[in-house]
Amino acid sequence: MLSEYVLRRRVQFYETDAAGIVHFSWFFRYMEEAEHALWRAAGLSIHPPDSPIGFARASATCDFKRPLRFEDEFDVTIRIAAISRKTIQYSCVMMKDDVTLATGSMTVICVRTEQDGSLKATNVPEEIAARFAVAAQV
Repeated sequence: MLSEYVLRRRVQFYETDAAGIVHFSWFFRYMEEAEHALWRAAGLSIHPPDSPIGFARASATCDFKRPLRFEDEFDVTIRIAAISRKTIQYSCVMMKDDVTLATGSMTVICVRTEQDGSLKATNVPEEIAARFAVAAQV
């Protein structure tokens, strides 16, 4: 059972603005990239082909502490903060060396696509929930 994963990342030029600083929107992408890496490390895919369920974003936050620049190497640590019947909550910390760059959180809802195309909340399948554990330190 996995409760956290650390993704090592390098800033790409296209992620920066005219000042050479990473645009704020990329921090959300970094969190999502770490989420997908966590799922792969657990032997899963967050959206396998022909899956009847998906994981819609219910909320996402990010608090920025320090800037990131082109070619900076940094780590994104994602942790399972909570799992309920229908949701998974993550906490994230992005660090360069021993300096916190940003902290964030995401909540995803397990959804099923109805025949009319609408989404309806559904229980997280047991075979998925069994691969994850709530982190001891969030």
